[in-house]
Amino acid sequence: MKLSPIIQPEELLKLKIQNKEFILIDADGDGKERYLANHLDGAYYVDLKNDLSGNADDPKIGGRHPLPHPSVFAETISKFGIAANTHVVIYDDKSGSNAAARFWWMLTAIGYENVQVVNGGLKGALKVGFPSNADIETPKPVQIDASISEWQLPLASIDEVEAASETRNRPIVDVRAKNRYDGLVEPLDLIAGHIPNAINIPLTENLDELGAFKEPSFLKKKYSEAFKDTAAEDIIVHCGSGVTACHTLLAFAYAGLTIPSLYVGSWSEWSRSGNEMILNKQELNS
Repeated sequence: MKLSPIIQPEELLKLKIQNKEFILIDADGDGKERYLANHLDGAYYVDLKNDLSGNADDPKIGGRHPLPHPSVFAETISKFGIAANTHVVIYDDKSGSNAAARFWWMLTAIGYENVQVVNGGLKGALKVGFPSNADIETPKPVQIDASISEWQLPLASIDEVEAASETRNRPIVDVRAKNRYDGLVEPLDLIAGHIPNAINIPLTENLDELGAFKEPSFLKKKYSEAFKDTAAEDIIVHCGSGVTACHTLLAFAYAGLTIPSLYVGSWSEWSRSGNEMILNKQELNS
């Protein structure tokens, strides 16, 4: 039976109590300090910049968090003991939007199926009594999976996004907060605004008031109605740098829907590309 991409905190605790075999990953994009202070018992630390991203020396090519080459990623996960049949459970401290969903997408995109994200993240697991501590766990490496050579989930290039922006033949979904989409604030990139003709569906709409994913039936209805006449691979989902967009891709998967295309470079690449088709704060307010 295929695993749901989301695991409930109670299910995770049951795995722990029953001493089931799984690898627990704390995926973080904000630095290691929080992990060093306290994390779920047995969790290995995976860093967004060093483990889940490629060379970002020039963000105008690939954005702030470009994907590494799949073979490099294969080497990375082997160091954490992750093989094709490994049950991997991932969490972060921001309901999956920090780096957990990104790691889930990457593992799914190389064909690994036994991968789940903890619903409600660190907070949800602690709430049900999952033990935590500051112990540093040492992974047991496995042999590198030499079969990993390409990403198997759909990706959209900046050229495809530009074409979609001009022709409007493919929906472009911006999952950032509305104030960033509107160009009112921009805490990370050089220019505020959004890709022309992109629509804003903030990833927070995937979550309930407690920070857990809404029911799959709700998510299925929401996205099916929003894109009823569009094939999933024709939907382009992006964010600031290709990380939080994976949260919405995870929501699609949780709902039982086909995963759309990810524009990894996202706003961080688009806004640095020299592309004249940029909506910034001044244009929005004119």
